[in-house]
Parts: sequence; C-alpha cells; structure tokens
Amino acid sequence: MKRYTYIIIAILLFGCSANEKLPGYKQVNYVEILPTDSEEEIIRKAANVTPSERQLAWQKMELTAFVCFGINSFTDKEWGDGKEDPQLFNPESLDAGQWVKTCKNAGMKLVILTAKHHDGFCLWPSKYTEHSVINSPWKNGKGDVVQELATACRNQGMKLGIYLSPWDRNSAYYGTDEYNDYFVNQLTELLTNYGDVSEVWFDGACGEGPNGKKQIYDWQRYYKTVRRLQPKAVIAVMGPDVRWVGTETGYGRDTEWSVVPVSIQDEDKIAARSQQMAGTFNPEIDAMSKDLGSRKKLFGSQRLVWYPSEVDVSIRPGWFYHGSQDLLVKTPEKLVDIYYSSVGKNSLLLLNLPPDKRGLIHENDIKSLMGMRQILDETFRVNLTDKARIKHLSQSEAKSLIDDDYDSYWIAKEESTTIEIILDGEKTFDRILLQENIALGQRVERFKLEAKIKGNWEQIAEGTTIGYKRLLRMPETTSDRVRLTILKSRANPALSKFGLYKSPDGI
Repeated sequence: MKRYTYIIIAILLFGCSANEKLPGYKQVNYVEILPTDSEEEIIRKAANVTPSERQLAWQKMELTAFVCFGINSFTDKEWGDGKEDPQLFNPESLDAGQWVKTCKNAGMKLVILTAKHHDGFCLWPSKYTEHSVINSPWKNGKGDVVQELATACRNQGMKLGIYLSPWDRNSAYYGTDEYNDYFVNQLTELLTNYGDVSEVWFDGACGEGPNGKKQIYDWQRYYKTVRRLQPKAVIAVMGPDVRWVGTETGYGRDTEWSVVPVSIQDEDKIAARSQQMAGTFNPEIDAMSKDLGSRKKLFGSQRLVWYPSEVDVSIRPGWFYHGSQDLLVKTPEKLVDIYYSSVGKNSLLLLNLPPDKRGLIHENDIKSLMGMRQILDETFRVNLTDKARIKHLSQSEAKSLIDDDYDSYWIAKEESTTIEIILDGEKTFDRILLQENIALGQRVERFKLEAKIKGNWEQIAEGTTIGYKRLLRMPETTSDRVRLTILKSRANPALSKFGLYKSPDGI
C-alpha cells in the first residue's frame, strides 16, 4: 500500500452537540486560530474541537478488517502490472460468509474489501471495463465478490467498507482527464449498488499507467461523490475523516492527539484547493511526524481539526496471500501487542486478513486471530473496579466512571484532579483502561496511577494522552485501593471509563 508522507486531505466543518460545553465556547469539528489569540485561548479552543457523528461512530468500532483479495492472490504478487489475464481469477471455494464470520468472531465491526487494486482488476462486473470478474472463469463470469461480501455483512450484522485504488495500471484512460470520469463512475457503482457503505478507503498511490503518464486525481470530486451517495461513510486515509498513523507496523504513537493543527500559508492557497463546499479546505499534514498535536504544535497554527488515527497492518508479512507465508502469520501474542499499541493508544486498528486462492481466510490466520480474541476476552472479562467506591464522588458519579456505558461520564471540577478508588477487597491487576468522552473533546495531557501497598502510595503506571481509549500494561500489583491523578489537561477532564484488569499469564 503506497503512501505519501504528506497526505492531502479535505476537512469538512460539522458542529457536534454535547452535554457539557466549556463556558463561552462552541464545540465544532474545526476551529480558526486568530492572530490575537493567547496561548490559553488556543488551548481552550483545542479542548472544544470534537468528532463529527460519522467520526465518533467510526472510533467506537475500535477493530476492523481489511480483506486484500484480487488478481494478486493468484499471481503471488503484491502489486500487479495491469496486464494479468482475468482467466487467472478462479476462487472455486470463495465464501464471503466465512470471511465475515471470522471477522465477527474476532470482535471486528467492519470489513473493507479491495474492490480494485493498482492492477485495475475489478472484483465486481463494472460496466466501464472488461478487466474484471466478468471475464474470469469464476462462476462463468457471472460472479460479484462485492455483492457476496455486502450480502454476508448484512446477514451477519457487520458493516461494509470499500477500497478503490486511484492508481490503475490497466485503464487506457489513466493519465488523462477522462480517467477522473472513469474513477467516479466506478465509485458510483460501488456506492449505489451494494447498500450501506460505512468506510471508503483511498490511498495515495500514483504511478504510471499503460500510456506512461501519471494521473492528477480530482480528490475534491471523489469526496463529493462519497458525501452525496454515502453521507454516513468516513473517508480514509487519503481523505477528510480519518488519517493514516504513518506506518504499517501496527504501532501507534505513545502520545496520540485526534485534534491536530493545520497550517495554510495564504487564503489563495485555500481557495485553490477548496472543494467548493461550505467549510472545507485541503491542508497538508505530515502523517509520520512523532508529534502532531502537542501544545507546541498548536501555538502558531492557523486552524485546528478533528482528524483521528487509523493503524493498518497485515496479519502476514504481505498484504495479499502468498503460500510461502503460511508459517509467518503473526502470533496471538504479537496481535495482542499490536492491539495495545493501536486501539490502546487512541487509534482504530485495521487488520488485514488476505483470503487465499480458494477464496477462504487461511486456517493459520484464523487460529492466530482467535487466539488473540481469547486473550483479550480473558483479560477484559472482569473489571475489578466493578464494586468499587470512589472517594468524594456521589454514587451516580462513581457509577458513570466505572460502568460500561460510554455515553455516561464524570467531569472533574478542576483541570488537575485526583480520585481515590476503594476496591471491594484486595485485587490483583496488571492492566488499566481509561476513556475520555470524546464527544466533549480530547483534553487529558498527562496522568499517573498509584496503588496503596503496605500503607504507602506507589506509582505503578503513567501516561500522556487518553482520548477514546488508553490501555496500559504494568507490573502485577495487589492492592485494595488505587489513586488516579490527572496531572495536566486542556480543560476539566471528562472521563467515561476507568477499569482495572488482570491478564492471563501477563499476556
């Protein structure tokens, strides 16, 4: 999957209602920074930038699946050249229901299919090209992989996502103005014929086509098409709703801000890149930067936007199936480590599961995936704070902090605050879970956790950002009370969840 360090995106302006607004501030998806704003004012504005409804729904999924499948699955390549014979495509045992069931059993909420990769081969019978399943032996040319996946998702209560490569090494239109029409036509087919689509995934791959030319993509037109046909779908990662984390390792930043600054040098540049839709523009963001949203980054910026992180990684070394990698599938322990380092660091994890030549997710992949799920289920099955009391908090306030209702939350009276959690007897734990209610914004900058051990308070964990979810692994600790201190925050912390857990064998 080719990326560019600088991702050109379009950010849409949407207000987001919330129950607790900071006095004098409006909560929005995007905010202007004025030259006269003090540093304190900038921080308060940052604390009120919030996700749109589609972004919040996307974040709550936590774990989703990529299904990289196509002509590459039969040529043993990662990138095809567009000259492949469609007759090679023949997954005689293809079962999209097996894909979806596997993903659902693993706790995933959405499946994204590579409807067309860089080779231009379409997994649906597009009327705009002959380079598709229509000229394959699979189902005598009458098959439609997108339809089979859409039906399986609908039958099993899963969401559908679509990947459509902008780079097309087969199309004769590529490198000409006509290609943008071609691409929008295919995008329209995918977004009108298969029911609800919850995520549209573009990358920035841009190489040469059959005529040796590169294409100038009309991103603004692509975005408009998605918004018109599937208004609830997020557009990632070459898009306005979701950004790429910057690597394909599965590991996110230790400090991950969903509110990031946007620097535009002049109004002419904004106008030149505008989508010609109210409240939109195309900033440039360095997705690989280690620091995207610190106070230092905010000061001197011109605009702040809500732009959350997606971590994509494959369960195998490659993105498409290769028989030589059957014994190189990531172990359950490795997948758990990736989970803590992505979902547990305020990102969403997009895990690739490439079907094999049969059209099935391989047994080795399933075994490892289910091993990951078992470890996570065992770890988070019991919240050891379930019957806890929280000092100086009312019963309803305490309940909102330790229950499983994300929409209930506790707001501290001050930006720096400490709460003492008195457990129901001594408990042994080695995992902490924290969540902010991001419908109110992302606020916490630094925190620590202490446990009372032999009459003394000892620090057992610390962290920076929390965001939608923060998971920390710590040494096994036994205590009957813990103390959470928010050391620094951009506004009064709004915590939706606090939990303590014990992992199986420290995994």
